[in-house]
Amino acid sequence: MINQLPAKTGSLWVKQGYQYFKKQPMEFSTLFFGYLFSMLILSLIPYLGQLLAFIFLPLFTLSFMQACKEIDKGARARAGLLLVGFRSPQVLKLLQLGVLYFIAALIAIGASTLVDDGVFWQVISGQLALNSKNVEDTNMTGAMLFSMLVYLPALMGFWFAGPLIAWQKMSVFKAIFYSFFATTQAASAFLLYGLTWFTLSVLLPTIFSVIIAALTGNSNLILLIMMPVSMVLTIILYCSFYPTYKAVFQPEPTIS
Repeated sequence: MINQLPAKTGSLWVKQGYQYFKKQPMEFSTLFFGYLFSMLILSLIPYLGQLLAFIFLPLFTLSFMQACKEIDKGARARAGLLLVGFRSPQVLKLLQLGVLYFIAALIAIGASTLVDDGVFWQVISGQLALNSKNVEDTNMTGAMLFSMLVYLPALMGFWFAGPLIAWQKMSVFKAIFYSFFATTQAASAFLLYGLTWFTLSVLLPTIFSVIIAALTGNSNLILLIMMPVSMVLTIILYCSFYPTYKAVFQPEPTIS
């Protein structure tokens, strides 16, 4: 069953993500650092590292959603949940979903060459250093925005696909279809959800950084303050994924 949701639900998802984090902040932080360490290990693998990071993404994302699900049951968000996707009977389907993540990202970044003659592609692939000399007089910003637009339908299809595969035993393409349909039905809520996260993670930190820079002129102080803030916001973002699934696909009320 796919629930119909008002637009205001989008901001509630962010609030609910924070409430999950507030219940067990140390457990979620441990899970997050475990995820970062796993990504670091993957990055050390020549050639295959970035590919594996994409392929494993649905499995690692599922760990945060499972942690929230455990909290709803009154359990602890154990560090071992980081590997819950790898232990799932649906692990092969989740890996297939990860391959589709990678293909969709390649298509979106490749499409950016239509806008900036391949500058963004070269930067992402490491062929070109990201500096003012290399990107001046290019339309890399437009290319990035175009890539995001091309990737948007894939993002809608992938958003709920992981838990639909793992928890509802759907096939990969059926899960993608239902995810795309569900996000379309809840488009206004997801729009507010995205705008809320943009405000919290981009707009307000930028304003705060400008104010600190103007008052102190100390860039190191800005970094010292913003790094832990950014980390906490990222964890809350991951915690907010489960409320989106729960609100759309489950009839029981979410936590308040």
